Amino acid sequence: MLLDRARTDRDDCADIGALAVGPLKAAPRWSVVVPYYNERQHIAVCLQSLARQSVPFRLILVDNGSNDGSSELAALICHDAGLDAVIVHEGRPGKVAALQCGLQAVTTELVATCDADTIYPPDYLARATALLEHPGVVAAIAATAAPRAPRWRRRLAGMRLELTARALPQQCLNGGAGQVFRTAGLRAAGGFDPQIWNWVLEDHEIIARLERHGSIAYHRHFLCHPAARPRRCGSVGWRLAERLRYHATDPGERVAFFHAWLGPRMRRRALTSDRLRREAPHFGPIGDIAALYPLR
Repeated sequence: MLLDRARTDRDDCADIGALAVGPLKAAPRWSVVVPYYNERQHIAVCLQSLARQSVPFRLILVDNGSNDGSSELAALICHDAGLDAVIVHEGRPGKVAALQCGLQAVTTELVATCDADTIYPPDYLARATALLEHPGVVAAIAATAAPRAPRWRRRLAGMRLELTARALPQQCLNGGAGQVFRTAGLRAAGGFDPQIWNWVLEDHEIIARLERHGSIAYHRHFLCHPAARPRRCGSVGWRLAERLRYHATDPGERVAFFHAWLGPRMRRRALTSDRLRREAPHFGPIGDIAALYPLR
């Protein structure tokens, strides 16, 4: 059965094809999970920025089926930079499956999910540590600014996000490229799991489950810098009415908002987790992935 095969792949993903590419060091508090698919053009700059972090960490690279040499380049960079890194391979397409695979390899107290096309300031993990050490905080979310944005634009982005968080507490106000977690809280919420949520907006849905376990933190100086890149297909997120409804939802109703209301809409538009990696601008039937992982 497809479901049995998917579960087998999920259970084994952290072991099949794992490749250590850096020196083993004393156990750090942090793991950094970077899922990627054909990111040879961007991954070098991302890894070089992570190599400059002021806080030690273990890097978990999750190759989601790349065929452009991304993993070979990543291994070379990690070796040259002396990063404590491992590459694991996830055969199921989509970011949710890749994040689940990466999380299975995490053994540390704190974990960051990072995007392969994003640059992280040298104090990124240090600032994240300070936020997660506040009592009751289970996750923190960074503001974003363009890599070469002037200082005033970076400050404005951080201030805007912090002020918005005061008006909309406990909501996800930015994407998964800048999300950090207490590992225990993330796992208590169910973690990333295609059988729970295998659609786009996984970064918002996971925060809806996490907010039941603690506070979501923002700070004006906690930022990262995604690369500017065009989307290869049309709308792959939510519509304005859906976003507004999310912001108007009461805290106790946000999980139901995703699973009972938004999820069926994602299904009708075939917005499975692997949507961004597809080349064609138009898509046919939903296919096996959406059928395999029912909403619940």
